Amino acid sequence: MPGRAYWPTTADELRELQRALAADAPPPWRPGPGRVAARGCFVCFERGPGARAWAAAAVVRGERVLGRSVITGCAGHGYEAGLLALREGRLLEAAVRALPRRPDVLLVNATGRDHQRRAGLALHLGAVLELPTVGVTHRPLVAEGAWPASERGAHSPLRIGEEIVGCWLRTVPRARPLAVDAAWRTDVELARAVVLACAARVRTPEPLREARRAARTARGPA
Repeated sequence: MPGRAYWPTTADELRELQRALAADAPPPWRPGPGRVAARGCFVCFERGPGARAWAAAAVVRGERVLGRSVITGCAGHGYEAGLLALREGRLLEAAVRALPRRPDVLLVNATGRDHQRRAGLALHLGAVLELPTVGVTHRPLVAEGAWPASERGAHSPLRIGEEIVGCWLRTVPRARPLAVDAAWRTDVELARAVVLACAARVRTPEPLREARRAARTARGPA
């Protein structure tokens, strides 16, 4: 894609950029030897338009938290499906850049290829930061697929039409699976492996869990 990824300020501009990001083909990321240092990011808001926001990021290797950051700001836009980058993009970028060390891969509480234009916030954020990313959500945005078997590690495809963009992944036996999808410089198989490695004991991958805890603690009671 010519030029650096950025955060548009209008819906039409964002849609155009999303199409360009979806068509780009950066070199795929492959993890090196040893444990991956994974970062997660999460944002929570007050209710209402123009609400205050608390965005947090955490970097974790194995079960060891290597750093956390929290920044405050305001929602950039009201919620609209497919346009989450207008609302959260700049906040999440600031939180990730505030961390003391650069991770290998970033887990984002948003979709990547599971998107109307195949370029959700998880993919967009990775392009801006120039970091491999994986989308992790509780339910798909556009894709569909049956749940997997009940054991840990079981997975089943999430499709938009005939295209596989992600998977349901069971990180804890019999618990509800997570929707995991490919994003910036990752494919579905690699995204699944990263999330499973980062969710050794609980359903939510540890980097996202730490970021969510930090954001909600900074916000205080909802």
